Amino acid sequence: MDEVRIIEVKQDILADNKKVAEDIRRNLAGKKAFMVNLMASPGSGKTSLILSTIEALRNELTIGVIEADIDSKVDSDKIAAQGIKAVQLRTGGFCHVDATMVQKGLDTLDLSQYDLLIIENVGNLVCPAEVDTGAMMNAVILSVPEGDDKPLKYPVIFASVEVMVVSKIDYLSLSDFNMDAVKERVKALNPKIQIFEVSSKTGEGIEPWAKWLKEKVKAFKQEELS
Repeated sequence: MDEVRIIEVKQDILADNKKVAEDIRRNLAGKKAFMVNLMASPGSGKTSLILSTIEALRNELTIGVIEADIDSKVDSDKIAAQGIKAVQLRTGGFCHVDATMVQKGLDTLDLSQYDLLIIENVGNLVCPAEVDTGAMMNAVILSVPEGDDKPLKYPVIFASVEVMVVSKIDYLSLSDFNMDAVKERVKALNPKIQIFEVSSKTGEGIEPWAKWLKEKVKAFKQEELS
């Protein structure tokens, strides 16, 4: 009887995606455009954070946004209403974007015109965690209403990002969210992670976050020029 052949489909798919992602990074580096992949649960405030970031940096950086949703352009309409170029990716059921999808979005842009590109990934703390989008930096939002236990339940995504933004801190007085506990849990997974506490509603914490992001873009451009 012939042996059953085992094909590692996930491994092959991720390897193919990695190659496309590396091509994207090389292309963006040549254009001096820095790209961030922003991940979070539905309703955590991804679009609100992007809008607040745009408002803080629009006079200093040229920003473009790639919006990903299963079947909607609600968020891209909000971005476009602020005079910012937004590209909508409809994933058609996929719970994340991959590098090939991102490449299709980038193909519609003149990358030399942008300092900062932000991918708003599909709302999910599981699927996007291991998929390389071609971004230079990965970020995750954790909103106060979600609770401080999410790093325990979804460790992969918190271990894989460079920065975590704790959003909706205006809800802190209305919840039992333990900021010290969530920081301890995340640092145990990812000791070098940067953490920001923000409220897009009140504006609290947006300035330090935007300043840090601007410095990341500046450092990237200087590195590519050297």
